[in-house]
Amino acid sequence: MVSDTPAQHNPAAYRIRLGCRFQLDFPQPTPLIAMLNVHYSRVSELTHADHVTTQPSVPQSGYRDSFGNWCVRMVAPEGRFSIGTDTTILDPGHADILPGDAVQSPVERLPHDTLIFLLGSRYCDTDLLSEEAWRLFSKTPPGGERVQAICDFVHNHIRFDYLAARATRSAAQAYAEGTGVCRDYAHLAIALCRGMNIPARYCTGYLGDIGQPLPYPPGDFAAWMEVWLGGKWWTFDPRNNTPRQGRVLIARGRDAADVPMILTFGTNTLAGFEVWSDLVS
Repeated sequence: MVSDTPAQHNPAAYRIRLGCRFQLDFPQPTPLIAMLNVHYSRVSELTHADHVTTQPSVPQSGYRDSFGNWCVRMVAPEGRFSIGTDTTILDPGHADILPGDAVQSPVERLPHDTLIFLLGSRYCDTDLLSEEAWRLFSKTPPGGERVQAICDFVHNHIRFDYLAARATRSAAQAYAEGTGVCRDYAHLAIALCRGMNIPARYCTGYLGDIGQPLPYPPGDFAAWMEVWLGGKWWTFDPRNNTPRQGRVLIARGRDAADVPMILTFGTNTLAGFEVWSDLVS
């Protein structure tokens, strides 16, 4: 299921330039938290640190949240404010690895730290979807096949529409409306997995167009999920629903509420936005 690209012949061939830039207008000085750095699990692959840079320059302080994601605090001044990162990562070039016949663990045997990813959350309203999950998937083989069946369903059920993006849409609403963007695909698949007692967590990061046919759309961040099967976490992407190359994690959480790119504590206007994840020769 991996497309024929140079990385198949040379797994160490990928050098990917990653970065983003937000242009924000603030009516007054406003505190914010930025979650833009590459996840700590991949920091060793960066050619140089992906420091958060701003214009104008402001004092910053960093911390790790309860999921281990790196967060940067600052106060944006009044007026136009630019914030972003830029780095290069040495990517192994492999496509997402499928779990094969990885088994689903009974709830009583799950590790303690996976249990939070069975619970309902802000955007993954399992209380509204569990009964439907069992109706749709109770007859599918537990494990990797069941998760893939959920991804197939979500991929076909939701129609991608960038203009229909809505920051408040929950998994149940995405199911009812049948439209959304990558975060809605992820939220619905996560909620259905949790309804079937499969731990699932939300992921956000970079996913460029390596191995994909031209023309490439404008860059954007991507959302996918990880599920716990056979004693480890596996990547599933219900939006694209096929193994992809060049996926670079930024943050994980219960849903999108845990991993906002920019969280501001006051009003602002997004004046510009750019994301890049480009293969470097």
